[in-house]
Amino acid sequence: MTRSARRTRRTLRVAGAGAAALLALSACSSSDDSSTGSGSSASASSSDKLSGTVTVFAAASLKESFTALGKEFEQEHPGTKVTFSFGGSDSLAASITGGAPADVFASASPKTMAIVTDKGDASGTPATFVRNQLEIATLPGNPDKIASLKDLTRSGLKVVLCDKTVPCGAAAQKALDASKLKLTPVSYEQDVKAALTKVELKEADAAVVYKTDVNAAGDKVEGVDFPESADAVNDYPIVQLKDAPNAEAAKAFIALVQSADGQKVLTEAGFLKP
Repeated sequence: MTRSARRTRRTLRVAGAGAAALLALSACSSSDDSSTGSGSSASASSSDKLSGTVTVFAAASLKESFTALGKEFEQEHPGTKVTFSFGGSDSLAASITGGAPADVFASASPKTMAIVTDKGDASGTPATFVRNQLEIATLPGNPDKIASLKDLTRSGLKVVLCDKTVPCGAAAQKALDASKLKLTPVSYEQDVKAALTKVELKEADAAVVYKTDVNAAGDKVEGVDFPESADAVNDYPIVQLKDAPNAEAAKAFIALVQSADGQKVLTEAGFLKP
C-alpha cells in the first residue's frame, strides 16, 4: 500500500471516530435536556399543585378568623382563591345536602355536622378543631347592670337569642335549662352574628352569643361571663365534602386550620382548643 493510501485511511478513521464522539455527545446532551425539562416540569407541577377556588361553608362565628386564614392560604398557594359562605350551621348543612357545591364544611356543633354526614355528603370523619363558649353581650358600659344569666329574665329587658336550631341557640337553651330559667326573647335570630347585631344597633339590651363574637365586636358591646356557659361548650367539627370540586385544596385548607398557625389565629380570636 502506498504512503498516500495509508494516510487517507488514517484520516477516514479519525473522522469516523470524531463523528461517533459528536453523536454520543449529542445524544447525551439531548438526554440531559429531556431530563432537565422533565424535572423542571415536575417541579412546576409540584409548586402549582394547588390552584382554583376552594369553597368553604362555615359557621357565622368563624367569620373573622376564617377570613384571616383564607388570606393566609391564598398567600401560601398563589393561584388559589378561598370563597366563604358564612351562616347558621343548620342552614349551611341543609344547603350542602341540597346539592350546593362546596369543598369544606366547618360547623358550630356535632349535631349540625351530623346533618351532612348522615346523608353521606362528607369525605372522611369530621375532626373537632376548636371549641367555643357562650357569653352575654350587653350594650357598651353594661347600663342595665347585667351580671348573670338570671338577670336576663328581668321584666322589660330586651334580650335576643339565636334560634334553637342553631348551635348558639341550642347551647343557650341548654344553659337556661340547667339553671331552670325561662326566658322569652324579643326575637330568635338565624345565626350568632345576627343576634349580636341587634345589640350593636341598640335594638336589644343583651344577647347570648359566643365569646369570640364579643371579642370581634370590640367596643361595640360589653361581655359578661356566666358560670353556666361551662356546661354548654360547643365543639366545632370540620370536614372535606364528598363531592368537593377542589378536593386537594380542601385538604390543604383543613390542614391549615388544624396547623399551629391556624390554631394560633383561632385561639387569639377567643376559641378554645379542642
